[in-house]
Amino acid sequence: MIDVNAVRATRTRGAAHCGRGAPRRRRARHAHPRGGDFGVRTVSEVESAPKRTHGAARDCGAPAPDAARRPGDVEGSAIRTNERRKALMAAATPATNRQIRLAAHPDGFPRETDFSRAETPVPEPADGQMLCRTIYLSLDPYMRGRMNPGPSYARGVALGEVMVGGTVSQVVASRLAGYSAGDLVLTANGWQDYALSDGAGVRGLDPAAAPISTALGVLGMPGHTAYVGLLDHGRPRRGETVVVSAASGAVGAVVGQIAKIKGCRVVGIAGAPEKCDYVTAELGFDACVSHRGDDLPGALRAACPGGVDVYFENVGGKVFEAVLPLLNDFARIPVCGRIANYNLTAPPPGPDQVARLMGLTLVRRLTFRGFIVFDHLDRQPDFLRDVSAWVRAGAVRYREDVVDGLERAVPAFLGLLRGENFGKLLVRVADDPTA
Repeated sequence: MIDVNAVRATRTRGAAHCGRGAPRRRRARHAHPRGGDFGVRTVSEVESAPKRTHGAARDCGAPAPDAARRPGDVEGSAIRTNERRKALMAAATPATNRQIRLAAHPDGFPRETDFSRAETPVPEPADGQMLCRTIYLSLDPYMRGRMNPGPSYARGVALGEVMVGGTVSQVVASRLAGYSAGDLVLTANGWQDYALSDGAGVRGLDPAAAPISTALGVLGMPGHTAYVGLLDHGRPRRGETVVVSAASGAVGAVVGQIAKIKGCRVVGIAGAPEKCDYVTAELGFDACVSHRGDDLPGALRAACPGGVDVYFENVGGKVFEAVLPLLNDFARIPVCGRIANYNLTAPPPGPDQVARLMGLTLVRRLTFRGFIVFDHLDRQPDFLRDVSAWVRAGAVRYREDVVDGLERAVPAFLGLLRGENFGKLLVRVADDPTA
């Protein structure tokens, strides 16, 4: 559980709730000065159209003074939250469990027909189990690899199985010691409304410490990935230049901000101009270049006049090709992802770059290190302690892109692979009882 004293969260009252069958509300973007509290603001307009509003977001900052809970209100807020949870838990559990399953292994870029939808009875927990209802589902690039039939670092999703995914959930019924109905937990329900758990890998969440959605983002797997990837494998030193691809994403945004905390010059690479503006104006990067520009190599070279000491790799493809010649002697390259290559069905066109890569690796004594976050679970306490404190202090900020309704998970995931999300992508599957 996150230390309640590490991060003090406040939220505006009357936040939107969009559960099964509810109209979708649009989350408003808003910026806050560094060092503020957590805040969420909603747009009062309720849209009934089924289309997704791009850019629904949550930033870390101070909420409106007329609506925010103050630190002195924590006790009363906790009472109201508990009463609300009890009311929600008193409602009858629906008889069906909606699921999204893998229907076919994609050939190239996934299609909606690679997924299927099903409804099954809501399971009953046996002794040593609890039933958890999904509130937030995390959508992440790694899921594309799990859709492939071949071997990888983790077992893929079999045809007909529910798609994998991290979730923030609420315990509906429990026959598992240590958990009670109403508890909020970090789980791995996957793309469905309900799932059984025996408690393995589950972490309890305290909504008084931070908004529960952050357990899937800045204080969850993406933040943990950024923390260990940069600090343990990038090993940045004060005054060095750190380049981060996918800089406005859930991992890249945290990487760059930690690098700034460590005294580095930080250059981001992102897509749309508004993402580059966000990376510099809101996250404090020194520069950001767009990979959609006419001359990415030239723009990156101008932004890194002293070369690159650490390159945090999330993308691959032409972005890596632009970074490669700028790497300094003894540069470190933590390899976190390569989303540009996830949907390839054949080797990319062009000359073979292996000889050049190996030559530069030797001559410049480069260090490439692939890593997977679950190899670093021992670092989770350090990660939660440090990043929670940085978020509380305003040194690390975050943004969430929230899509409402499990039925929108597939198009949102395909948009993620196209780079359409802006911040950590979440699906709000059910009402958030803490909002």
